[in-house]
Amino acid sequence: MSDQPDFYAAPASADTTQLFDRDMEEALIGSVLITPDAYVDAAPLVNAEDFYLHRNRWIWEAFAELFKSDSDFDVLTVKEALESSGHFEDVGGLDYLISLTNRVPSSQHAESYARNISALAVRRRLVSAANDIAKLAYRKDTVVDNVISDAEKAIFGVSQERYKRDLVPISQGASEYLERLLLNAGAEGTTGLETGLKSVDRALDGLQRSDLIIVAGRPGMGKTGFMIGVAKHVGLALKRNVAFFTLEMSAEQLIQRMVAQDTSIDSQKLRSAKLSDSEAQNVVHSLGVLSESRIFIDDTPAITPLQMRTKCRRMQMEIGLDLVIVDYLQLMSGDTRAENRVQEVSYISRYLKVLARDLNVPVMAAAQLSRAVEQRQDKTPVLSDLRESGSLEQDADIVLFINRPEQMKEDSPLHNIAKLIVAKHRNGPTHSGIELVFVEKLAMFSDKVLVD
Repeated sequence: MSDQPDFYAAPASADTTQLFDRDMEEALIGSVLITPDAYVDAAPLVNAEDFYLHRNRWIWEAFAELFKSDSDFDVLTVKEALESSGHFEDVGGLDYLISLTNRVPSSQHAESYARNISALAVRRRLVSAANDIAKLAYRKDTVVDNVISDAEKAIFGVSQERYKRDLVPISQGASEYLERLLLNAGAEGTTGLETGLKSVDRALDGLQRSDLIIVAGRPGMGKTGFMIGVAKHVGLALKRNVAFFTLEMSAEQLIQRMVAQDTSIDSQKLRSAKLSDSEAQNVVHSLGVLSESRIFIDDTPAITPLQMRTKCRRMQMEIGLDLVIVDYLQLMSGDTRAENRVQEVSYISRYLKVLARDLNVPVMAAAQLSRAVEQRQDKTPVLSDLRESGSLEQDADIVLFINRPEQMKEDSPLHNIAKLIVAKHRNGPTHSGIELVFVEKLAMFSDKVLVD
């Protein structure tokens, strides 16, 4: 007998037990048990079938069920969910769940764990597909063209979901674009979210999905007031969900500014609480109306992009999300150590653009301008005035400058006139200055034509 292997014998199935990482699976589940928000980051990357160990699959399925029912994650709620599905004893009982929380190096790496688990799962599926292809290849009674076709289907079945996220056939993209065109053709007004300022909506065609909109200006120009007006219109008039991240002021101060705009009561008077009976009634009514709005406020100081994304993803998965507002960008902190502030702001601006694309919603962020604009004879802002990072200009789809050239001249008839300059518009024309009226005591903008 020859010592050479039998060429015509079908190969033994490859061992896939090496293509899994027990520690990684247990670390991811432990991360979710310790920090429930970790599930929001991991869920888009990994599903129950990606876990090699069946007990870990059952626990991940329990997480999914708890998330759907808006229940909190902890060892006891997961225990109840597993008991309901009949898998509690199968996973190893309470001892196994508790042990998982003690094996987590850091819950901050949950997304990395999920990516690795998903990658290993794909490798196992590829090995399985390769085994099937090998068996097909040894079947001499099958036409070779059919063998090739079935082999391609086996590989495509593994990669289909990953390619769907990365590469889209132009036919599918064209079909989706045509649907949007037909939908917009029958709609009146703008194709994007209205801002509440008709002159701005005409120039921008509303706030478009996946766009990063930078609202920039020197301190005191009204950036926060502008974005509050947009948030109120979207959350109240349009009944859409707005996530408002306020890093410069507390949630209470932001609400006070909203009440001032709504009631036309001076912010200073609201702060002192010296109100007449009629004014007090107006404030109470305004607070009642705001309570019914779809505006959600987060006043975490120095929030990082990763923290913001986690909160936005959770909101989108639970109730939906239509607009993200950040006030303001330079007060955010980076997730990683940067050599200087310019690099940190560059990282933040890129991440906000990724956030807009990932969530498919407009992200509006305020930004400060450098003092250079005040040192020039012509104080009209330009893109190079964006403070601390040129990447703001690069990453933004739209850059809006708020400029009030006559603000220091109390006796000027143009004292309250502001110009909103569209300095960059990736998908449309720029504009040298949309005239708005700025009501200083209310920090509120309105269309000039409505006041004339």
